[in-house]
Amino acid sequence: HVQLVESGGGSVQAGGSLRLSCRGSGYPSDNYCLAWFRQAPGKAREGVASIVSGGGTSYGDSMRFTISEDSAKNTLYLEMSNLGPEDTAIYYCAARFSFAWYKISCGVDLDFPYWGQGTQVTVS
Repeated sequence: HVQLVESGGGSVQAGGSLRLSCRGSGYPSDNYCLAWFRQAPGKAREGVASIVSGGGTSYGDSMRFTISEDSAKNTLYLEMSNLGPEDTAIYYCAARFSFAWYKISCGVDLDFPYWGQGTQVTVS
């Protein structure tokens, strides 16, 4: 079964950087879309960025983040720079898969059936 495990969160001062990781396992298909979401206290979940298998990325509002993937390691990354208090949130990775012959649709506005447990990022 699909498992996603985030790591790399923590406390950082404003202006600092962090790299989040999400180790995946049990992928049923090599046609997939991975994404990062975040949820701040009292706010709705927000899509941060997505990446499709084989390349292709899209981003939400923040241009300070970079999503990438090491497919050989089944690991998704989110590089975050120039962090501010507004970036304080629990960050989740998510995945969706397809068995179609054409490339899966990918974007944070789509439904993701698989989620990690989240990693806390606190910026002060």
